[in-house]
Amino acid sequence: MIMKRDLLWLFLLLQGLAFCHAAAQTKQKVLTTDSGKDHKGDGFRAEVAASHHGGQSVQPGADLVDSALGELRKLYIPLHHRIRRSNGILGTALNLALKALPRLSLTAPPTPETTSKPTLSGPLLHATGLLEEAARKNNSDALYLLAELNYYGNYSHPRHMKTAFDYYQKLATLNGNSSAMYMIGLMHSTGVGDAVERDQARALLYYTFAADQGHTRAEMTVAHRHHAGIGVPKNCHAAVKYYKPVADKAIAWYRSGPPGGMSWIAQAYKISDELGGVYGEGASFSSAGHNALKAHPNSDAYASIEDIIEYLDLMSQKGDFKASFNLGRIYYDGQRMLPRNLELARHYFHKVTKLFWKNGRIVDNYKPGLDKTACKAAGYLGRMYLRGEGVEQNFERALFWFERGMTHSDPQSAYGQALMLLNGYGVAKNVGAAIERLKVAADSRDADYAPAQVQLGALYLDQGNDEDLVAASSYFEMAARYGNMEAFYYLAEMQYHGLGREKSCSTAASFYKTVAEKAEPLVSSWTEANLAYEANDKELAFLEYVGMAEQGYEKAQSNVAFLVDPEQSKMPWPEWLYQSAKKPALLQNSALGLIYWTRSAKQGNIDALVKMGDYYLDGIGTNVDIDKAVQCYTSASEYHQSAQALYNLGWMHEHGVGLNQDYHLAKRFYDSALETNEEAYLPVALSLLKLRAKSAWNTLTNGRINSIQDEPVPKKDWSLSEWIANFLQDDRVYYDDGLYDDELYDDGMPGGDSGISEMDDGIFESLLIVGLAAALVFLVLYRQQRQVAARRREEREEGHQPQNQNQNQNQGQGQEQAPQQQQPPQGGFFPQPGDPDFGQWAAGGVGH
Repeated sequence: MIMKRDLLWLFLLLQGLAFCHAAAQTKQKVLTTDSGKDHKGDGFRAEVAASHHGGQSVQPGADLVDSALGELRKLYIPLHHRIRRSNGILGTALNLALKALPRLSLTAPPTPETTSKPTLSGPLLHATGLLEEAARKNNSDALYLLAELNYYGNYSHPRHMKTAFDYYQKLATLNGNSSAMYMIGLMHSTGVGDAVERDQARALLYYTFAADQGHTRAEMTVAHRHHAGIGVPKNCHAAVKYYKPVADKAIAWYRSGPPGGMSWIAQAYKISDELGGVYGEGASFSSAGHNALKAHPNSDAYASIEDIIEYLDLMSQKGDFKASFNLGRIYYDGQRMLPRNLELARHYFHKVTKLFWKNGRIVDNYKPGLDKTACKAAGYLGRMYLRGEGVEQNFERALFWFERGMTHSDPQSAYGQALMLLNGYGVAKNVGAAIERLKVAADSRDADYAPAQVQLGALYLDQGNDEDLVAASSYFEMAARYGNMEAFYYLAEMQYHGLGREKSCSTAASFYKTVAEKAEPLVSSWTEANLAYEANDKELAFLEYVGMAEQGYEKAQSNVAFLVDPEQSKMPWPEWLYQSAKKPALLQNSALGLIYWTRSAKQGNIDALVKMGDYYLDGIGTNVDIDKAVQCYTSASEYHQSAQALYNLGWMHEHGVGLNQDYHLAKRFYDSALETNEEAYLPVALSLLKLRAKSAWNTLTNGRINSIQDEPVPKKDWSLSEWIANFLQDDRVYYDDGLYDDELYDDGMPGGDSGISEMDDGIFESLLIVGLAAALVFLVLYRQQRQVAARRREEREEGHQPQNQNQNQNQGQGQEQAPQQQQPPQGGFFPQPGDPDFGQWAAGGVGH
């Protein structure tokens, strides 16, 4: 075994040297994903591939490749986003009910014709033949096109992963092509399509070869592996080494756009969020508890973007200027399900400004709030003319609208003017005036405009003084709150080089990662993946998401795991009654699902952490490991209060799976799940009903399981100081009722302090105890004095008693003796020595 392992590593080392030698001899690159162009959909990748020669010498078979591309263009049908209309509450309920009903359909077993691979025909057959002929002449473009056709299935070409791997391997061996080596690393890492066995060591090797040649996606992939410790120990410096070049490319691409930087619509999202999360609406951490949608069902929180636009358009026609402005912003910014429409945006912005300015002057008696809204609309119009968006670039018109926007210090107008003054766009450069306008946009309470804060921070950073560095860092941090890409880049640079703060490799790596992932059109294929998923081509979407998951996108990792998850539905219908659609073989990969649930959980996805526990508990994609399941559920419940994890822990305690069977602890976890998520009332109530029945039977039969018990009421032994404090607190409640209001009788001396009320609680308590002790000593001394006086009086009375008796006898002879009145006891109110009550009184039982 040792000899074989050594030979394997020797072979890989020689192959790596061959790749490096080939790359040094030729710089030819085929279909690098570093072009930064927006891909238009299925098949566009392959077209860019063969056309990306970059002025290189013509290869053998180039004419064949050109002819093949001509045939493929006949098949190219771009995909478009489909705006899905919301069905409303009734429509959604009806769809769910229809999905839940069994489909009583009988299907015959597949025939050999349906299971065989689809045959090529027409232009696709002709194009494939031309590419294969060119590939036999070692044409790099042909090799890569054939590999892409077999891997992604472009132009409806059948997918064959093993054939794709062979073409990638041949291209990498031929000239060390970085894109081919990246794809080889991807296939070794995921084992997708069972083309090769999963091997993380080989994957890292090929990824590193491609990254060292500057392949952007490979750089991100290698950086993420070192950052997260995937297949290698965590190494922050290695992560920064590969993340920083990507961040540099991203910021250069961003600044290459029009004034103010590139603009694009963020496409990254989790496909499970459209279903309310991994476990559904209300059951997932992402849609339960404090993350639940709190809006009323009749509010626009449940409406689709099309419904919102329709409503705003109706209000705009009625003269609502706020609706017109919001429509302009929606069309200007766009979103994932709504492409930008600059023409409509300009129309609505103009509609707002015409209500405020007529014939070059402000109208009289305008509606409240129209002034500020019109200035904001003017700022957007100035931005469009400055950048040439939807109109021809015109600095004069831009300045005109910015000046109107500055009527009420619109931050976007102030920032636009600052850019023109800093760069001399249609005006003379004036740095001082630009800084004044930047401060208006950045420091105003109502502004807080992130682009202005970044620009102002950059100006402070150029000064280089310690105070300037602190100010620059403060502005960058304020802008980073809004996700500004440049702000994160500046913070990463300052953190990495120790400018104005201590060096921190881990923080710098996180910032560089954020910058790289934000440049979606440059480094990722989110658009293609989303279009494929919306077109219900889940296999193509899966292949696209896999590549981005390897790059470190947490949302892509969650998407891959969700697509291959075998337990998306738990409907217990028998197979003969409810025959669901079978997943494609490419998506039947539970082991890969566990891998990406794990990576997603490490980046903070709580539902993914709970899913990991499910996989270990049921042995999905791995061997059953109850201990790991308990760890996953415990982590999700303790630190993030996942109701699903709490419920699962209660179930494990109830049935004794991985944890001690304890009905009392099971009830506590069920109760905690309900406290975390009120929507869990029904499952928790049913589980508690069953649990109480089991607990009652266990108690009647004297079972060994700990039954449900009433929580003990905590009892506290009060000390003397605590007893006195509680007694005084009760009195304070009585006086607080208003019977004795100190404010009504405030006769404090002028200039005097507040006295005892401002004293420390501990000092007041100590003084109170000392006072009570002194009073007790005084009572004891007083009692002793009374006793001494009583004894002396008794002694005097005993000395005169005989004389008094003789006088009484002489006076009472012959007379009827009067009844004697009962004399009060001597010694006063307190008991005398020798009395049985004396002992209790001396021991401190005053009043008992």
